[in-house]
Amino acid sequence: MTRNFGLGLFWSVVAGLLFVGVTATVRALGSDMNAVQSSFIRYVMGTALFLPMYWRLIRARQYPARIGSHVLRGVVHGIGVMLWFYAMARIPIAEVTAIGFTSPIFVTVGAAIFLGERLQRRRITAVALGFLGAIIILRPGVEAIQLGALAMLTAAPLFACSIIVAKQLSYTESTASIVAYLSLFVSLVLLGPAIAVWRTPTLEELSWLLATAVLATAGHYALQKSFVYVELTVLQPFTFLQLVWATLVGYYFFSEVPDAWTLAGGTVIVASATYIAHREAQLRRQGQTDT
Repeated sequence: MTRNFGLGLFWSVVAGLLFVGVTATVRALGSDMNAVQSSFIRYVMGTALFLPMYWRLIRARQYPARIGSHVLRGVVHGIGVMLWFYAMARIPIAEVTAIGFTSPIFVTVGAAIFLGERLQRRRITAVALGFLGAIIILRPGVEAIQLGALAMLTAAPLFACSIIVAKQLSYTESTASIVAYLSLFVSLVLLGPAIAVWRTPTLEELSWLLATAVLATAGHYALQKSFVYVELTVLQPFTFLQLVWATLVGYYFFSEVPDAWTLAGGTVIVASATYIAHREAQLRRQGQTDT
């Protein structure tokens, strides 16, 4: 890996801004279209952006060396995207973003399960606090938990799995190919379910989905570029700026005022994930093992 914190931070911030733009376009799209169909159209449009690259790879007979990893990422990411589209159309942007920040906590758990990393005491504490934050937002027993919130909470570990696979792929494959194959395999995963619920989209819906595809594809490219320069755990705290931008977008463009529970739960989640990121980076520098 080529270490360059400045470049890594730059690409991470750019990715965050682009992804906030994605939340705004999906929110504007609304809930009239089934989440499966809207997810499928968005990724087909993203795939179309890479058609010239696909053609060059086919002509040169250059295929991904780790096709299984690309397929796995396509499956988990595709399911996560469907759930995310569903959540975005039903609960406030700030709430979606806050719950989404449980993803780095799931990354920690996933690293222990799939990569053989130890779950030490401090990591377990941070994970527990992160889930506490999610419970504060969801408020079970205080009021009925919205299906949109549950959908986002289910999507978070799927996106965490996608991030782990993407990081592994970044060691052997180019940024463009990783993003391109994500679009392709997610489109294939969503094809069947989308056909089952298909209806003819309006021109306005297609316009919003095209904007979503452009912003999201650019966001995935920027995020993947950041992986090339800096470790995931080092960059993670800076991604929490998305909660600020998302709250502002929801307030100014959609008149969404986050309640005290969402702000409190989001603060706990951010603090938990920030601690994990800081501790991991500190231990890597010192070459120590957490206890």
